[in-house]
Amino acid sequence: MARRATIVASMIGLVALSVATPGVFNPRNLANLFSNLLPLIILTAGQTIVLIGGGIDLSVTAIMAVASVSGAAVMAGGHGWFPGVLIMLSAGAALGACNGVAVTRLGIPPFMASLAGMMFFFGAAVWATHSRNIDGLPASFTRLGGVACAFGIAAFVVGAAGLLLRRSVWGRWLYAVGMNPRTSLVSGVPVQAVILSSYVLSGFFAAAAAILYTARLETGSPVLGQRMFLDVIAAAVIGGASLSGGRGGIPGVLAGAAFVAALDNALNLMGLSFSAILMAKGVVIVGATALDMLRTRTWKAA
Repeated sequence: MARRATIVASMIGLVALSVATPGVFNPRNLANLFSNLLPLIILTAGQTIVLIGGGIDLSVTAIMAVASVSGAAVMAGGHGWFPGVLIMLSAGAALGACNGVAVTRLGIPPFMASLAGMMFFFGAAVWATHSRNIDGLPASFTRLGGVACAFGIAAFVVGAAGLLLRRSVWGRWLYAVGMNPRTSLVSGVPVQAVILSSYVLSGFFAAAAAILYTARLETGSPVLGQRMFLDVIAAAVIGGASLSGGRGGIPGVLAGAAFVAALDNALNLMGLSFSAILMAKGVVIVGATALDMLRTRTWKAA
């Protein structure tokens, strides 16, 4: 019930933002909003998976940057779009696995492990490229950034995530681990493997989002997605995922990502400065965290 109320509240807020902001229904603005929304949905889906398992992944935007420059370097070297995409997805999954190993094998708290990962991955992307973008991407790849192709990729990735969460044994294990890892372990659930795989999926999804952004911008960027760092967490929590673990789902992902994308778009259309936009987003994140705490208390009381 609480999750449904959150989704409804997000949709009401989305409609209110759309109506109150002049120029939001301009066709060009709508196309830009939709293009920004699709990668955010994919990122939020990956973040939600990790949150359901009781973790958090602060490094998703840094993984995007590494995936972007890795794939762009391969494609700019004349190796074609398919090897480039394969490298991007492989890099995302590998970096996600690094976070997962740090959490499950080294015992580092998820916040610290992924924060260290974020700093290292961004630093590695900037160091490897000397802070330069990588251009010269093939047209066969940049076509993936078109609205139709991007929508198809996002729908496939998020749809697969929904099926995995709700229709698979692994999905049931993930929710169980997020609610009570000790009880899950006693019940025979491979807790460490489930948590590790959730980070691998988060990294994989971050790389999928990087494909859309890199193709749309037609360049590999070592700072790709840097400004989306908090948007992803806010979208996941607003959409019903709990920072305490055990709750979340794809319907909430769609609602939360749509609300955050619309908020960012509205603030930009209002002509606010970057600092004012950051402050507004900070207020939203505090509100989302407070809402999550209220949901958690309500859920435990029930």
